[in-house]
Amino acid sequence: MSHKRIPKRKAAIAVGGVAALGAAALLLPNANASQSNGDAATPRTFKTNDVSNVASMLATQLGDAYAGSYYDAQQKQLVVNVVGNDSNAVDQIEKAGAVAHQVRNSTAALQTAAKTLKADASVPGTAWSVDPKTNEIRVTADSTVTGDKWDTVESTVKGLGSGVATLTKSAGTLKTFVDGGDAIFGGNARCSLGFNVTAGDGTPAFLTAGHCGVAAAKWSDSQNGAPIATVDQATFPGAGDFSLVKYDDPATQTNSAVNVGNGQSVQINAAVDATVGQQVFRMGSTTGLHDGNVTGLNATVNYPEGTVTGLIQTDVCAEPGDSGGSLFTQDGGAVGLTSGGSGDCTAGGETFFQPVTTALAAVGATLGAGDAGAGAGAGDAGAGAGDAGAGDAGAGAGDAGAGAGDAGAGGAVDPSASAEAPGAGDAVDPSASASDAAGAGTGQNGTHHKSHRKHH
Repeated sequence: MSHKRIPKRKAAIAVGGVAALGAAALLLPNANASQSNGDAATPRTFKTNDVSNVASMLATQLGDAYAGSYYDAQQKQLVVNVVGNDSNAVDQIEKAGAVAHQVRNSTAALQTAAKTLKADASVPGTAWSVDPKTNEIRVTADSTVTGDKWDTVESTVKGLGSGVATLTKSAGTLKTFVDGGDAIFGGNARCSLGFNVTAGDGTPAFLTAGHCGVAAAKWSDSQNGAPIATVDQATFPGAGDFSLVKYDDPATQTNSAVNVGNGQSVQINAAVDATVGQQVFRMGSTTGLHDGNVTGLNATVNYPEGTVTGLIQTDVCAEPGDSGGSLFTQDGGAVGLTSGGSGDCTAGGETFFQPVTTALAAVGATLGAGDAGAGAGAGDAGAGAGDAGAGDAGAGAGDAGAGAGDAGAGGAVDPSASAEAPGAGDAVDPSASASDAAGAGTGQNGTHHKSHRKHH
C-alpha cells in the first residue's frame, strides 16, 4: 500500500473534541509566577512547571535526608519530606523557599519495600506507587485480585511493617486503554497521538503508548486509511509504555501543541517531570479533555500483558481509545502519555501515564519541531519531586513473551474489546461537574493533520 504524501502540511496534535468554552476558561495562562518576599524562612509560591527543578536540586543537596516531595496546590507551595530532626536539611529546604515536613520512612526504606512487593506480590491487577503526602507506598488491587491472590498481596503489605504501605481495593479492572478511540489507527487497534517530536535523525515523528506501538507497525489518521507513519521504537511491557512513530513523509511539519477542540489549542513549551499534587490535563480521542491531579510517581502496574514500571499515577479518568494521549499542564508542560488504569469517565477511576521526559531520553527524540522547546527535560528522567524509587523494579513476572501483537486480556490488539468503552465520544467540560457530558462526539475534529475530519 502506498503511503499518503503530505508535503508541507502541518501535523498538529488533535486527539479529540471538548467543550471549547470550558477548556478555554480552565486553560488560560495564569499568573502563578514564583514569588518570594525575601525572607528565606517564608515559603515561596511556585508555578507547577518550576517545582520539579527545585525538588531535584534539594534531593541532590540533602542526600539521604531527602524523602520525596509534593506540591500543595492550594497554597502553591513545595513540601519536601526530610527524615528525622536534621536542622541543616530543614535550613536548606527553607532557603530554597520550600516547606520542610519531617517523616519517618526514608527513600531507601521505601525502595526496599517496593523491591519486596515486586518479588512477592507481582500479581496481575495490582499497582503501587509512593505517596509522599503520607510517606507510604500505596498499593491498589483491582476487582480481579481475589482469593489466594488477595491473600498474597495483603500478607506482603502487612509484612512490610506498620506505616510503610497501605492496600486498597479498586472496583474497576487495570487494563491498557488502546481500543475504542478514533484518533490514530493501526491494524485493529485505535489509539491517541501524544506529542509531536523530532527523532534523533532529524525526521518528524510522534510519541504514543508503547502498547500501541507493539500492536501495529503502521498507523493512519483515519479508519481504513492509508498509513502515514511507521513505528520506529516501542517499549511495552517492561521499563515503560512508550513508542516513537515516524511520519512516512519527511516533509511533514509538526507543531508542538495540543489541540483541545473547536480551534482551541495549548502550546507545548517543554517536557517536565511530574510532581505529586500538581494539576494536570489529559487529552484523549475517546473522552476528550479531563483534568485531575498527580497522586504518585514511579508507579509499578501489573497489567495482564506484563509489568510496567516508572509510571505516573493520577486520579484523571480515561477510557479505551485514550491510550497514548497527552498529559500536560496548564502552562504548556508535556508530562505524560496515557498508559492504562481502571474505571471510566462516568464512575471515575485512576490512570497511569508514561513520563514524557523518560520516553524522550530513551528514544533519543526532542519535543516539537526541533527548534521550539526541543529537548527540554529530555535528559532529566527520574528527577521528579516525590520520587522514592518504588518503580525501580524492571519488568516483572508477567513480562516474558508479551511481544509485538501479543495482546492478552485487555490488550492492544483485541478488536472485540472496543465495545467496552462506555460513553465513547463524550467529552466532559472540566469546569463543570464530572458527569456533565459535552457531547463532543458529534463533529469535533479528531485527526492529527491540518485537514480535520469528523469521526463518529
